[in-house]
Order: sequence, then C-alpha cells, then structure tokens
Amino acid sequence: MQLLIVDDHPLFRDALAGAIRLAYSDAVLHEADGIAAAAARLAEERGIDLVLLDLSMQGVSGFDGLVTLRTRFPRVPILIVSGHEDPRIMREALQHGAAGFVPKAVDKATLTRAISDVLSGALVIPPGLAEAPATAAKSRKAPLPERIARLTPQQLRVLMMIRQGKLNKQIAHELQVGDSTVKAHVSEILRKLEVISRTQIVIDTAALDFEQIHNAPVG
Repeated sequence: MQLLIVDDHPLFRDALAGAIRLAYSDAVLHEADGIAAAAARLAEERGIDLVLLDLSMQGVSGFDGLVTLRTRFPRVPILIVSGHEDPRIMREALQHGAAGFVPKAVDKATLTRAISDVLSGALVIPPGLAEAPATAAKSRKAPLPERIARLTPQQLRVLMMIRQGKLNKQIAHELQVGDSTVKAHVSEILRKLEVISRTQIVIDTAALDFEQIHNAPVG
C-alpha cells in the first residue's frame, strides 16, 4: 500500500505518518509540501493508492488543490485531512470529488478506519455531517435517472456488477483492470449517485432496468 501525505507543515506530516505506520506497518509513505510537489510525485509514482490532502496550504486558494489533483489523477482517491470542521466546507469538498473528509482533531483509530474505508471504495463522511443534513440532502438529491446519466460507460458496467454482488477483485478480473482502477470507479459511482455505501447503491438502483439503460443509444 502506497500513500501520499500532502501538507505544508512538516510536523503534521510527521505526526500523520507516525499514526499511519502504527496501523499499516508495511505501508510505503510519500510526502509532498504542496500541490505542485504532489502532482510531480503522483506522476512519478504510479502505484500510489491514496492521497491524504490538507485543504489549507500556502499558495492554495479554496478547493483549487483538490480540483487540480482530481482532474490530473482521477483514478487516485483523495481523503481530506483538514483543520476545517465547518459542515459547509466538508460538503463542498465531497462535491468537488474528495473520497472522504477527516478533521485533524480525530483520534488515530478514526483516521485509520477512514483510510481503510476509502481504500475499499467507500465514501467517508464525518458522523455529524451524515446525520445533520440527512433530510435536506435527501430532498435535494437529483432523480435517479439523472444521476445514472452522470456515469461513464465503464462506471455503468461496474455498477451493474456491484448490483450482482461481485467484489472489487471479481470486477477487476472481469474488466481486466487493476484493483485500484475499480476502487476509483466505485468512489466515483458513490459520488455521482449521491450515496455513501455499496448497500445504498443496490437499494437506490433496484427499480432500474439496467440492460435497457446500458444498451440505450447515447443522445
């Protein structure tokens, strides 16, 4: 497992690396002190499985760093580890493509669990954020056909296999791609369908005729 820690504070990078090594002793950790350095490392090390990114860094405005990395390296999931705890910032980060959000104040167990969840393809949402806006978020969710239309053809194939109960390794074998590619697809499917788990994917899409959608001509 290879992780990239992106933060402009050396002491925090060291602390985060130490916490990760306690749980994942065999992990290979890379570090970058900014977005340019992170992009260079991701271009050089194609085996990086996850980026842990701080939003507030010198020379970075708002979500520009997150958007830059998501655009250039869409297959690598990004877990935000930030001092921001404003629910509005957390939601916006997820809307901009983050695979999860963890406040810097969380304990080591919560951090390592978040890393594990993101690596398995889940979307990590702070408990308070998941509970508080549940009703409002549900009312704002787009109709399912509209959300399905956001998926690429490959993501739709992955979605069909998830509904069949197949695991990431089985999906990777059938599509002849790597596990990391499948995980990236699952993260994007969760984000585009506006759900937070594979179970919700199955429940939300149970009423659709996927063969019809899959074979429909693109307008």
